[in-house]
Amino acid sequence: MESNHSMVPASKGSIQSDILSGLTVALALVPEAVAFAFVAGVSPIVGLYGAFMMSIITAIFGGRPGMISGATGAMAVVMVHLVKEGNALGAAGSNAGLQYLFITLLLVGILQAVAGAARLGKFIRMVPRSVMMGFVNGLAIVIFLSQLNMFKAEGAWLHGTPLWIMVGLVALTMAILLIIPHIHKKAPGALIAIIGVAILVAFAGIDTQTVLSFIVSNGGTGIEAGLPSLAIPQVPFTIETLIFIAPYALILAAIGLIESLMTLNLIDELTQTHGHGNRECIAQGLANFVNGIFGGMGGCAMIGQSIINITSGGRGRLSGIVAGVALLFFILFTSEYIEAVPIAALVGVMFIVVIKTFAWSTFKIINKIPKADVIVIVLVTALTVIFDLAIAVLSGVIVSALIFAWQNALRIRARKEIDEHGIKHYKIYGPLFFGSTTLFASKFDIINDPNEVVIDFEESRIMDQSAIEIINKVAENYLQVGKHIHLRHLSPDCIKLIKKAEKICDVNVLEDPDYFVSVDNYRKLQESI
Repeated sequence: MESNHSMVPASKGSIQSDILSGLTVALALVPEAVAFAFVAGVSPIVGLYGAFMMSIITAIFGGRPGMISGATGAMAVVMVHLVKEGNALGAAGSNAGLQYLFITLLLVGILQAVAGAARLGKFIRMVPRSVMMGFVNGLAIVIFLSQLNMFKAEGAWLHGTPLWIMVGLVALTMAILLIIPHIHKKAPGALIAIIGVAILVAFAGIDTQTVLSFIVSNGGTGIEAGLPSLAIPQVPFTIETLIFIAPYALILAAIGLIESLMTLNLIDELTQTHGHGNRECIAQGLANFVNGIFGGMGGCAMIGQSIINITSGGRGRLSGIVAGVALLFFILFTSEYIEAVPIAALVGVMFIVVIKTFAWSTFKIINKIPKADVIVIVLVTALTVIFDLAIAVLSGVIVSALIFAWQNALRIRARKEIDEHGIKHYKIYGPLFFGSTTLFASKFDIINDPNEVVIDFEESRIMDQSAIEIINKVAENYLQVGKHIHLRHLSPDCIKLIKKAEKICDVNVLEDPDYFVSVDNYRKLQESI
């Protein structure tokens, strides 16, 4: 199968590249963090604090240098329900929902850290390529659709001159981004494009939406604030609180880990390097826990900003650290300048991210891969857009597993022959598991078979308890009509499975330690000859 994306040349990066790409990412983080804060129903500064803390902590302790974490839409859509229900539990005007969000993040952090310590990150290997392609395609569409909201002002779509100005500035940003690499490959195209368009808008006096006008139009007042402070969530520490937050914590922890590990895999593929999933799980947990006690909205890995970082030359941990520190610097000292950045410049950068994220090779291979894979790609893409990536990825893995099980269930075969002693041999081929037991049982002609029957598993494999039960059932059916059945060449791990089910099947070992026979009322095969 062709690669999903154009590879980014393998490189260790440099301090200069990490600093410049980190600054670019910091600028792109501002509107994203603000937008997702509004989605979650919390103050923009809570989203910015969350992005700052997630970025720095995961950059230092995470398992994927160059990957950027921050406030994300996937988690925000869950948080909004938590905040609303939390507000209903508190007194009017107490903003209790925000406090319930913070204590939930503490539990999210613990769950994610435990998952990493238990080495559950390795299960991301179970995600098939078709699911990965559907995931990146769906995410590219989601990023594109999220940027369309930037073409609104006070909830209404732009039209007339404001619309054309917005479109023109977006196109200019994209053009700069596409041209810069041809002039100088290591130049920070995204940063140059953002600064260039911002200077043009300022000096030409172009009337267009900026970061500040975007925040104000959504009910905010700006991004200027002080340092986040330590604050224990002000909620009752009772069993009722735990029961309320636990389901949200489980969902948020799962979404955060799935998105982070999927992004890690994608960045691995783009850079032709290898990250560490379990370490990333622990870092995500630590970052969310810190968010819970310092007033941030938490989050996870961000595929859009991660791709901006990688394509801008960011390879090391320094890029993520710079992004977080720069974001905090913006909040503390340069808010008025960041608020003046045109939204169009940031939208243009994200549109380039969409183009780089989408797996365009999907259209080339659509007629070359199995139809089942095509179905999975389309399914995961659609579910990512309609619901969220956690549901999409889990559904894709389940469907892929069912398709795999069905295909392997049909592979069970039996070659039959009667030897010179009148003993009938069934030589089994293919895996014997829950999906193939019915087809396996249909291979035997119990009524018409001779008195001695041998089933040889040398070319097969007993996979699960269902396989053991069907073997026992076949043996019982032969014994009920007065015939003897013998099982040969069961592998050691299969013997272990059968020994765990002694009430179901007796296990007997002949002189040859590699030759096993399981049959009720056992007698040696040679005694019947």
